[in-house]
Amino acid sequence: MALLSAKDREYLTDLFSKEMENKVKLIYFGDSKENCEYCELEEQILDELQELSDKIIVERYNVNDHKDLAEKYEVEMVPALILTLEDGEDRGVRFYGLPSGHEFGTLVQNITTFGKGAKPDLSPNTIDKLKEIDTPVRISVFVTPTCPYCPRAVLTAHNFALINPLIKAEMIEANEFFELSNEFGVSSVPHIVINRNPNTFFIGAYPEAQYLEEVLKAIK
Repeated sequence: MALLSAKDREYLTDLFSKEMENKVKLIYFGDSKENCEYCELEEQILDELQELSDKIIVERYNVNDHKDLAEKYEVEMVPALILTLEDGEDRGVRFYGLPSGHEFGTLVQNITTFGKGAKPDLSPNTIDKLKEIDTPVRISVFVTPTCPYCPRAVLTAHNFALINPLIKAEMIEANEFFELSNEFGVSSVPHIVINRNPNTFFIGAYPEAQYLEEVLKAIK
């Protein structure tokens, strides 16, 4: 049974045909159904998305059979999805967990951003400050599919990563990775953790300038 309705398929086909100028590669890492409850469902989502545009390339890997590749992309858990241009170069944008509910829209928006050359929509001031960062930064955004504010928090983090190769930005589905959420004290979302430090976090979909301020404050 298809996950996308006929109406959704029609809308997305039209969107991708209008918005995408170049090919986008979705690099997926999964595992067996026994070891990954949501992997099969995510593969179906990717199959259906790939059918909607010849500019969407999906590569699928079992994390155990392709350990070298998983290490190259620093994959820590599955299901994992890394977005790149056709060259496969890691630009720091990844999803851990099923991009469902409101986060499906996040994935679609990321695809169209990459389809326009992976050029984020950020202010010149934000771009300048991000370029000045000279130390590795990891932005982990814990989300749930029903959270209407989470996509904004994820997209801002992903856009930051596109500016500076030292920045990695990851969506983490809080319910799927409950132990990790518990480790970082996630009780409401979006819960944004900087550099996997449980004491360095903020909660909420902050405006771009304030979001950047929090990241810069955390890495000082």
